[in-house]
This record gives sequence, C-alpha cells and structure tokens, in this order.
Amino acid sequence: MVPLPPPPPPHEGGAATMADAYARMSGRVGVVSVHQGPGLTNALTGLTEAAKSRTPLIVLAGEATEVRSNFHIDQAALATAVGAVAMRVGSPEEAVSRAAEAYRVAVEERRTVLLNLPLDVQAAPFEGPVDVPVAAAGEPAAAAAGSSATPPAGPSVAELGELARLLGAAERPVFIAGRGARHARRELEELAGRAGALLATSAVAKGLFRGSPWDLDVSGGFATPLAAELIRGADLIVAWGCALNMWTTRHGTLVSPGAKVVKVDLDPAAFTAHVPADLGVAGDVARVAQALAARVAPRPGYRSPEVAARVRAEGRWRDVPYEDESGGGRIDPRTLSIGLDDLLPRERIVAIDSGNFMGYPSMFVDVPDEGGFCFTQAFQSIGLGLATAIGAAIARPDRLPVAALGDGGALMGIAELETVVRLGLPMVIVVYDDEAYGAEVHHFGPHGHPLGTVTFPPADLAAIARGHGCAAVTVGGPGDLAGVAEWVDGPRDRPLLVHAKVTAEHGSWWLEEAFKGH
Repeated sequence: MVPLPPPPPPHEGGAATMADAYARMSGRVGVVSVHQGPGLTNALTGLTEAAKSRTPLIVLAGEATEVRSNFHIDQAALATAVGAVAMRVGSPEEAVSRAAEAYRVAVEERRTVLLNLPLDVQAAPFEGPVDVPVAAAGEPAAAAAGSSATPPAGPSVAELGELARLLGAAERPVFIAGRGARHARRELEELAGRAGALLATSAVAKGLFRGSPWDLDVSGGFATPLAAELIRGADLIVAWGCALNMWTTRHGTLVSPGAKVVKVDLDPAAFTAHVPADLGVAGDVARVAQALAARVAPRPGYRSPEVAARVRAEGRWRDVPYEDESGGGRIDPRTLSIGLDDLLPRERIVAIDSGNFMGYPSMFVDVPDEGGFCFTQAFQSIGLGLATAIGAAIARPDRLPVAALGDGGALMGIAELETVVRLGLPMVIVVYDDEAYGAEVHHFGPHGHPLGTVTFPPADLAAIARGHGCAAVTVGGPGDLAGVAEWVDGPRDRPLLVHAKVTAEHGSWWLEEAFKGH
C-alpha cells in the first residue's frame, strides 16, 4: 500500500517553504503543487527564497491561459522575475519529457523550476507512452528559459596547480565552506590538515566541521570575536562552494587587504561576485579537494598549539563572557538560548526565522552537524521560520525539530501551528518576543523616527498556542525554563511553544554589524 502524503498546510506560502526546507535537509528534490493564479502568488515568497538559495525544487502550478479568466496572470514572467526557471507543458504528448527535463534542471543545475500545467492541456486525453525517453532526462536545457549553462566538467590542471602553490606558500590559510560544500566534509578536512588551514563556514553550512579542534564555526556577522580575528589574520582564504557575500565577510572587512582569495565553485559566476577571487577553480568541491590533497605537502600553517588552545577556550559564543541583563519579567536572549542548548536533546534540527533575534538561536543553540541547521535567509523574509521547521522535521524525523522565531515572524506564520499539531510533530517552537519588529526599532529608533507602527501591545502567545493544541510555557526569567525541562522529560506527545519575553534594550551584535553597511 502506497502511503498517503501529509495533508496540505493552510497557506501556499508555507507549502513552498516546507518543500524548500525538505529539499535542503533530505538531499532530494522538493515538489510542491499549487493552484493557478493566486495559488502561485501566495507561494511566491517561498519560491523566491528557494530560487535565491539554488534549492532543487519543482513547483507544479495549474495555469489559466485564457486571458479573460480571473485566474490568468503571466506565471512564467512571475517565476523568471524572482530567479526561478519557467517551463510549460505545451501538449499532452510532451508531458512526460517536459516533466523529466524539469527534474533534470532542478537536480543538475540546482535550480528552482516552475512547471506550468495549462488547464486545457490537463483536460486533454493522453495516448502516448508513459516511459521517460532517455534523451529527455539528459538533453541540454536550452528550451528552459532562464536556465544556466551546463555545469563545468572539472578544474583545469593549471587551476589545480596554482591553488596547490598558494596553499603551499600560505602561512595562515583559512577554509570557508558554504552551501556547495555540505557534502564534502571528509575531503576538506583532509586537505585542511595537510595545508594547516583553519575551518569556518557560511551560516547555511553551520555545523559542517563540528567536532574538529580547528572549527571556528560561522564566518561573518555571526562570527565570534576569535573567529573574526583569525579570519581577518589569514593570508589565504579559500571559499569552497561559498560566494563570500557581504554577510559572510562582514561587508568585506574580514578579508585583509593583503590576503589572497580563491573560490572553488560549480558556477564560474561566483568568482567575480561580492569579494572577487584572485583565482577561480571550476568544479565540484569534494573532487577538487581530493585532487589537491596529493599535491600539497603537510605543513603546520595556521595550526599552532596557541591557536588550538584559543579555539578550545573562545571558539563558541557561549564561551564569550557577558553581563546577564535578565530582570523585570524578561530574560536575556543569550541566557535563554544557552539554557535551551543545555536542555534540549543534542540530536536536533534547528530552523531559524529572520529578524533582530536570529543570531541568538543561530549561535548559542548548537547543532550536531550540517544536517542540523536549516537557514532560509537568502531573501531575508520574516515569517518563514515555522514552515521551514516543518519541512526540515519531515526530512529528518530522527531529530528533534526546533523552530526559533521572533514575535513578528511568529504572528505572520502562526497558521502553521495547526499544521504542526495535525502532523503530530514533537517540535519545540521558541518565540523571542520583544513586542516589536526589533530590527526596525533598533535601526530607526536611534535616529528619532516614531516607532508606533513597529511596536506591538503584549500578546499571550502561549494561550494562542494552546488554542491550536500545543503545550506552552511562558519564560520571563531563567527559572521558568523548568517548564521546558518538564516537556523534554515527558511523553512529548504535543508540540511545545516557548513564549520567551526577552530583553530589548539594544539591538543584537550581528544587527549592529549589519547596519554598518546601510
């Protein structure tokens, strides 16, 4: 008997984000089906996030081609405008081959594909073969408007030789691994060990090197003071499947003026994006690293006993001293996050919404590996966090799902609480409630702008969660975390919402860093 798919979520935007997160965390293509017209426009923010993240995702959308239909819009233009690949099934005869081509583009080119299914074509009889033609799955994607060129076959001998030379000459090399390197931990650690390189990641690859004594964790705005110092001190930065955008480099300030920059990527367009590379190496990260290992003689590089001792002592944000600002019925978000990190099972998968709060759960709530962190932030839309956590939970049912949300994002996506309950997910949903859109408060407040439109009256989010069928606890101080411990120790037969009333006197450290570029 074929198992039925899970029932649909209440909003297409949530469905698209769930499919995106599922694809990221399962390693399989995500598929989401939506209604023509408004079904697609409702899904558009999730579709945009997936397209910007190069998530292998297929959106099946009905299409009203009759211009007088109230459902008619230019769906292909809509998809192209947000960076997705638009395709269409033009006749029953080509239905199989076009579906196969959409799958090929999603998989081989790591693209989000909109496959439009015109209503008249859906209603027409199909009398052709149902087998997928061999050529259909492998033919060039020229017919797919907006699709990129075929990925490069591999690096040239000259590129490998030059990168080996740079690694052999570097005294302080640092590897920064991104989304395109999440499959290559073993190869990168072996090469880094020979070159004496320290290891860091972009935010989306957090956890990739967890357990290594040379793991600096995340580079960029989330970086610890030690990580920022050591990355800034590098004389060679090699970006593996990572474009080194402004967030990963703190607007370029983590790359010292004298440092050489190398980028290894399947997409040559990455070589000139953001921080331009002195050397671009086209190819799969794992294969390039493996090919280089035999070319690089072992050397200490950046790996001294002194650096190792500092990484042990200062390598995580919870190791950085701070003054606990909890009081008056509110809990410091650092104290909250450390407390949750201590209480929740280690085998977890953490999904993060966007906002002022996001650095606290991202950096203080640890993950066991790169499969434990789902970060839908390419479009920086708030409100995607809960749907992200649902998709990640379905992809990894072996781990405790943890959704970290701000109060603004939680209220935007709150309809998905019903989905969590209906699916029976033992999820922990943490709402960092500062009664505001915190990023706007801390960006515009210091300049004297009125904040009435970005601050909220108090809301009993715990009561709202109980109304959806969740267990809930309100946390206004460290002692209130005992309620979380009780849920962890209990049957976990209902999801838990943690309504955390957090302090809000100033913006988070990463937000202050980000504002320097505005």
